[in-house]
Amino acid sequence: MKTVSLAVISLVIGWLPALGGLLGMVGPWYDALNKSSLTPPGWVFGPAWSVLYTLIGISLFMYLRTGSKFMPVVTLTVFGVHLLLNFLWSVLFFRWHSPGFALADILVLCLSLVFIMYAFYRTGTTAWYLLVPYLLWLLFATYLNLIIVVLN
Repeated sequence: MKTVSLAVISLVIGWLPALGGLLGMVGPWYDALNKSSLTPPGWVFGPAWSVLYTLIGISLFMYLRTGSKFMPVVTLTVFGVHLLLNFLWSVLFFRWHSPGFALADILVLCLSLVFIMYAFYRTGTTAWYLLVPYLLWLLFATYLNLIIVVLN
């Protein structure tokens, strides 16, 4: 039951950034920014994050079920901080209009995700593999964030 609870908490925390759009954090400021020609239309982000956070929750559930002996406290701490930093990115970027600080945040997100994936890989399950789409999306988001910093 504890394993399921932690995975559900992961999903709930993960969905918080999506609420940013519902709370009006995306608006005229973002629309006026110079962006990469590769920036997807706004409607893509909701479904993409829905799929990614589902995979993240399943991955965490699989990891927790293994009872990994490879630094479980450190791994779960990094995982929790990672989710909080993910939420903070939305605040930094959309609420505080600070793409530079958001870029620093997303770089830490990328590094922490690589650590999490390594720790999940050490369990011998496919939990790490489920995070590959998230890593790819995060790297793409880093590119988009960097372009905004450079062009604005």
